[in-house]
Amino acid sequence: MPAPRSPGWGSLPAVVDAPTGTIEAVHGGVVDVAVVGDLPDVGELLWAAHPERDRAEPSAAVGLEVVAHLDHHRVRSIALSATQGLARGDPVTATGDAITVPVGEALLGRAFDVFGDPIDGRGPLPDVPRRSVHRSPPPLARRSTTTEVFPTGIKVIDVLCPLERGGNAGLFGGAGVGKTVLIMEMIHDMVGHQEGVSVFCGIGERCREAEELYRELEESGTLDQAVLVFGQMNEQPGARLRAGHTALTMAEWFRDDRRVDVLLLIDNIFRFVQAGSEVSGLLGQIPSRLGYQPTLASDLAGLEERIASTPDGAITSIQAVYVPADDLTDPAAVHVFGHLSASVVLSRDRAAQGLYPAVDPLASGSKMLTPSVVGDRHYRIAQEVRHTLAAYEELKDVITMLGLEELSRRDQRVVARARRLERFLTQPFAVTEQFTGVEGRYVPLDTALDGCERVLADEFEDRSEDVLYMIGGADEAAAREPARAEP
Repeated sequence: MPAPRSPGWGSLPAVVDAPTGTIEAVHGGVVDVAVVGDLPDVGELLWAAHPERDRAEPSAAVGLEVVAHLDHHRVRSIALSATQGLARGDPVTATGDAITVPVGEALLGRAFDVFGDPIDGRGPLPDVPRRSVHRSPPPLARRSTTTEVFPTGIKVIDVLCPLERGGNAGLFGGAGVGKTVLIMEMIHDMVGHQEGVSVFCGIGERCREAEELYRELEESGTLDQAVLVFGQMNEQPGARLRAGHTALTMAEWFRDDRRVDVLLLIDNIFRFVQAGSEVSGLLGQIPSRLGYQPTLASDLAGLEERIASTPDGAITSIQAVYVPADDLTDPAAVHVFGHLSASVVLSRDRAAQGLYPAVDPLASGSKMLTPSVVGDRHYRIAQEVRHTLAAYEELKDVITMLGLEELSRRDQRVVARARRLERFLTQPFAVTEQFTGVEGRYVPLDTALDGCERVLADEFEDRSEDVLYMIGGADEAAAREPARAEP
């Protein structure tokens, strides 16, 4: 898959010889335009293109989105593609519309940039309808009022922090704790075990990661039911700021027109916030706390509020959230929290212990985990699991200082039970099978609950705790090692 490019000649308006105005100043990713006649609307797409140069090199055209009116004759815009080569006096042409992207069945199996142009080297799309990326959220009257759980097949998530169908879930964690691997596994499970479409949005992705994701989805056979959108790390902050809107517009077509459930995966929503901060600085806005843009809350809400469930279908969003310095009080993390129905926190300590997925069961949570939604049995088991793991956490300091032998017999049993639970909640993934040599498991909720119940009942106390490590259901542990006879 080649690196993203600037929009091609086919995307340019036909009236490049009748410019709207000229470039007045270029400040990195911000371009001021002097306009002749009526000012273009805020949000309108402009093209900065020198006609003679563009006919020789079509990719030299630069997309600009109007963000402010400076006075009666000038507008300020953010660049959506590289500004190298632009000069004062270059002509600028208005399109009369906002950024539009293609929608429809033809998008499946393809990769796109922020303009909806294919970047996978498989040629242009056929003639398909296009929609503006700036759309309003579904009105309250069209939103679904039922509350349903979205199954993932991942034990620790389904048992302790179940996701909401049509809701937002966040994957919180620092670098290298497994956010992207968890997202790839969810794409695999969506295609293999549910009837729906996955839309992956890479915001601030490395080109290498985008290439690897594309190839792995292709090799696993899941690419045909997925759409990939990238605003990569080497692109302008304006492109990274709008990549999420492009992906969401494509996902809305599958929900509203094709009427299927859509899994929208965003990696990484923090890069969306970061791109907004970069643009804010270039626009000269006064920064708020820790240097973030003053419009952080409204920028994030404009994207998150479009993710919703309707009678036609649902968009369920799972968003990786990079947490700077593992600080969950960072303003970016705090504002993202407000839009989530479930929070999955990944722990560096658990990753260091080899407990994958490295989900912290005590820091993670979900508003779905109530008896009225998941049922009494699920709620009871989840609470017992949390209570056991919390008791073990409190005893860790005592164990470190005095040793396990100094604990009471009752506390020793709690510690052994918690350690078995920790290992049972690990799980091999299909997307890591080539590295681990262990076949991936999709674990239904009933199987996961049954396994937790059996561990809590000390069914495996006479076996090594390692028999519960990296398995699916509890029956696999019983088959691994027979019970030891009491001495």
